[in-house]
Amino acid sequence: MSMELALCLLTLFGLAAIGTPIGYSIILGSLVYLGAAGLDVALAGEKILQGLYNSFVLLAVPLFIAAANIMNAGTISERLLNFCVAAVGRFKGGLGHVNVVASLIFSGMSGSAVADAAGIGKIIIGMMTKDGRYSRGYAAAITAASATIGPIIPPSIPMVLYALVSNASIGALFLAGILPGLVMGGVLMAMNYYLAKKRGFAIEEPVPLRELPRYTANAFPALLMPVILLVGIYGGVTTPTEAAAVAAFYALLLAGLFYRALSWHGLYRIFVESARSSAAVGIVIGGALILNFVVISENIPAMMSQFLRGVDVHPLVFLIGVNILVLLLGCILDATTIILVIVPLFIPTCRDLGIDLVHFGVLVVVNSMIGLITPPYGILLFVINAVTGIPLREIISEVWAFLGVLIGALVLMILFPEIVLFLPRLLGYGG
Repeated sequence: MSMELALCLLTLFGLAAIGTPIGYSIILGSLVYLGAAGLDVALAGEKILQGLYNSFVLLAVPLFIAAANIMNAGTISERLLNFCVAAVGRFKGGLGHVNVVASLIFSGMSGSAVADAAGIGKIIIGMMTKDGRYSRGYAAAITAASATIGPIIPPSIPMVLYALVSNASIGALFLAGILPGLVMGGVLMAMNYYLAKKRGFAIEEPVPLRELPRYTANAFPALLMPVILLVGIYGGVTTPTEAAAVAAFYALLLAGLFYRALSWHGLYRIFVESARSSAAVGIVIGGALILNFVVISENIPAMMSQFLRGVDVHPLVFLIGVNILVLLLGCILDATTIILVIVPLFIPTCRDLGIDLVHFGVLVVVNSMIGLITPPYGILLFVINAVTGIPLREIISEVWAFLGVLIGALVLMILFPEIVLFLPRLLGYGG
């Protein structure tokens, strides 16, 4: 390791340790490297501008964020929840199943785990804890766990970022996330059913089947959004970035004109909040673009690839090792940082070992999402705590069972790549 890189890492981790936002820590650490190496500090601005202007796909990030915020601000979330209650609320652990199914549906609109947890999650937690039907910790834990599905089923902001660093097809990545997302939903519902039966949770009063068409019709325009996105992308009508614009516009039409649940003042607040969230992601992206230049300058990817070829590592062993590392890093880093800063180090080795980059990308995104609920620093745990006031210790005490089944689902995806690659290959995106 060169002295310049050592100073860069020391600055980065030192600033992060004292609470500096990770985006600023990365940028300042990279600037220290440039200065110590005798390079023009203005090179940082050049790398950021080059990376942003050459990545049309990044426009999808603020558009998906805006779509999610519009969904939360209107009555769309409530209508979707009423539909889910009518559909699955009648079973044992009913509201827990509603929680997971709502996340599965909402994931086809937002692409963001935090948007899912902070928006629809707050509503469902209130429903679950009303009259003491479920404990606060349990309601918060299953909400946080189900929110991890959001960025797996398309659209997905983390997969857009992974496509940026790997040059993998976004269309293939979006398709590849559908079955893993359903698997994650399935294992969470199975665990919820088991715990509900074990603890004797109350069964909700079933909505008469004759009322189901009414609830479906009420939510139908919102349920159309995932269909519109997927048909647009895979029918060749729109690119994924254009589909993000369609999603934001369609959400605006639904909330503002169709449901009439959005005022001009509310729309202004949505745009301001979306701009703030997009800027926060943008700062991390900018820092990652400079840091990637530093990593390439130090020839780190080539050295890692050469080392792994030297030890003749098996692709499965490599995948397991990387996933364990990402799982551990997920306890202390957010998914954006892992995907933009850590993952690019492993891309060359994946190519050398013949690992499908779409399979690898989905594994990384799933793993990063599991990290969002992994104590002690899982971001979703803090988000749920912030929006509901439920103490962290209550959430953490209940989240372990759901964390365990999600890790089990991840292991299945590692051992059986077809879970990830079946749909992309079916539609001609892979070999």
